[in-house]
Amino acid sequence: GEVVTWGFYGFGGDSSAVADRLAAGVTSIVPTDMAFAALKEAGEVVTWGFYGFGGDSSAVADRLAAGVTSIVGNRVAFAALKEAGEVVTWGSAHSGGDSNSVQHRFAAGVLS
Repeated sequence: GEVVTWGFYGFGGDSSAVADRLAAGVTSIVPTDMAFAALKEAGEVVTWGFYGFGGDSSAVADRLAAGVTSIVGNRVAFAALKEAGEVVTWGSAHSGGDSNSVQHRFAAGVLS
């Protein structure tokens, strides 16, 4: 489906920067307190909202371009599970958005 947003831009109410990517094919949306992540049919993730709360996924965009099966969020970060069991995280580094120190454990085989 298509995503339509409204409200305060700093809390994810303005998705105009990614509107073309939200025009069709969205299957689910997950929030943090000030950002959103949309999962598309082909497994692509599209994010918008406050960058510090997961609205900016540019650091991991290549890993979110395809193959994502599910997304979860806490108040300030997201985690995406990919088809091969890899976990990709972004958002507030202090609250789960930076998993670099344990990434070797999340490279494959995670089931849910």
